[in-house]
Amino acid sequence: MKTAVVLFNLGGPDSKESIKPFLFNFFMDKNIIRAPLPVRWMVANLIAIRRSKREAGESYGELGDKSPLLENSQQQAKALEEKLGADHKVFICMRYWHPMADEVAQQVKDYDPDKIILLPLYPQYSTTTTRSSLQTWKAACEKVDLYKPESIVCCYPWEDGFIRASAANVKTVYDQALAECGQAPRVLFSAHGLPEDVITDGDPYQWQCEMTAEKIAAATGIDYLDWQICYQSRVGPKKWIGPSTEEALDKAIADGVPVVILPHAFTQEHVETLVEIEVEYREIAEHKGIKGFYRVSTVGTHAEFIKGLYNMVKSAERREGILPDTGARLCPQEFCRCAMDEKRGF
Repeated sequence: MKTAVVLFNLGGPDSKESIKPFLFNFFMDKNIIRAPLPVRWMVANLIAIRRSKREAGESYGELGDKSPLLENSQQQAKALEEKLGADHKVFICMRYWHPMADEVAQQVKDYDPDKIILLPLYPQYSTTTTRSSLQTWKAACEKVDLYKPESIVCCYPWEDGFIRASAANVKTVYDQALAECGQAPRVLFSAHGLPEDVITDGDPYQWQCEMTAEKIAAATGIDYLDWQICYQSRVGPKKWIGPSTEEALDKAIADGVPVVILPHAFTQEHVETLVEIEVEYREIAEHKGIKGFYRVSTVGTHAEFIKGLYNMVKSAERREGILPDTGARLCPQEFCRCAMDEKRGF
C-alpha cells in the first residue's frame, strides 16, 4: 500500500521580493483577519506594504532576506520518509508561500497513493493554523480531483516523542544556565500569541499550549522547576492572550533570575525563534540587566520527535477521519472550534 504523508506548515518568503506577497497571503486568510473580503483585502495590502518595508524586512534581513522554514521542514520530511521506508512519500504543504496546496495536491495525485495522511507540524491545534491548512487542502484536492482515503492528525500537544525531545533540549540548556549563572534559571515556555476573541470563540490553542508546557516541565525531571508560559509575536490593536513574553522577561529581571526560553509551539527554527527571541528579546532583556538569557532549540529533527511523527503516521494508517495522536478527544467540550467538532466543514 502506498501512503502519502502531507506535512502542513506556515511557509515563509524565499527571497526579499517574496516578503510582501507572503505577508499579503498571510493577512488575506479569513482565519487570521476575520472580516469581509473587501475589508480583508485592504487590511492585508496595507499591512504587507508597511511590514515588508519595515518590520518583516528587517527581521528577514537578519536571515539573508528569506525564511529557513522550508529548508528546516524539508529536513524533517527527509528524516521521516527515511524512517517510514518504502511505499511512503512525504510532501510539504505550506500555507502562505510555496510549495502551497494547489501544487502539492497535484504532486500527491501524480504519486497516486492508496491513502493520504495529513499531519500538521503544529503540535497544538488552532483555527488560525491547522484549520486554515485543512481548508486550503480540501479546496486544492477538489480542483485536481484528488479523492483518496484520508486520515487527519489534528493535534499532538503531548505526544511522547515531542515531549521527550522538548524536555531533553530544555534539560541541556537548563544545566548550562545553572552552571554559568550559579543559580537555577526560570524556564519560559513561549508560544505564538493569538487575540483573546479567537480563544473565547472556542479555539483550543491556548489550553493545548498550557498542557504542552506542563508535560514538558514534568518530563525534564527537574525538582522544583520554576517555569511560566508566555506568548509572543503580537500584532494589531486587539487584546491578545498573555502574559506576553516581554512581560515574563520583565518579571524574571525583577525577580533576579536568569531565563531559559523554549518556543514550545514551534517545531522548527524560523523568524520567530531566530530573530524575535534570539535577537530582539535577548537585546531587550540584556539591556534591562537580566542575569542570563538562554534559548532552547526547537525539536527539529531530534530523533525522539521524528519517532513521534512516525508513530502518528503508522497509527493514522489504521484509521480514517480526524483524530489527535491519542485516537480520542483531548480538548474540553468548551473548545467547540476543535477539528473533531468542526468535522469536514473546515
